[in-house]
Amino acid sequence: MWCRSKRAWAWAVLASTIAGATLRAEVGVGDRFPSLQDAGLSEGVLPEVEGRVLLVDFWASWCAPCKASFPAFARLHEEFGVRGLAIVAVSVDEKRAAYAAFVKKLAPPFATVRDAGHSLASAVGVPAMPTTYLVDRAGRVRFVHRGFHGSASERELRAQIEALLAERG
Repeated sequence: MWCRSKRAWAWAVLASTIAGATLRAEVGVGDRFPSLQDAGLSEGVLPEVEGRVLLVDFWASWCAPCKASFPAFARLHEEFGVRGLAIVAVSVDEKRAAYAAFVKKLAPPFATVRDAGHSLASAVGVPAMPTTYLVDRAGRVRFVHRGFHGSASERELRAQIEALLAERG
C-alpha cells in the first residue's frame, strides 16, 4: 500500500512540476518579448518597433472577442500611433484564406501578420484568444490582457499606453 501511494505521490509531484514548467514558459510581465523579426511571421509587413511602445495582439478569425477588439485597436492606433505606439496583430490562423478574409473585412489600419506555424505563439506561451501584450520601449512586457472585454478593456489599454508613452528611456 505504501509503495502504491508513494508512486502516486511521485507521479503527482512530476505532473505538477511539468504543469508548473508549462506555466512559467508563458512570457509574462517583466519578461523580454521575443523578436518579431525572427519569428518567421508571414503575410503583412511589420512596422518599425525599435524604441516604440508595442501592442502585440494574438487573434484568430474564429474568435468573436478578437473581432470586437479590432475597432478598439484601430482607435488606439489613430490616437497613439503618432506618439510612439506600434500595433501588431498576430493571427494564429493556419489557413491563409481565413486570415485574409478577416483582414479584408475589418481592414485594420495597423499591422497584421500571420503566425501559421505558431512559432511566435508557442515562444510566448499564449494562453487564450485573444491575448494582448503591452511592451515598453525597452522590449519588456509590462501588461498582459487575456480576452477582450469591450469598452472596459479599451479604457484599461488606453491608460496603460498613456503611462508607457510618458516613460522616457
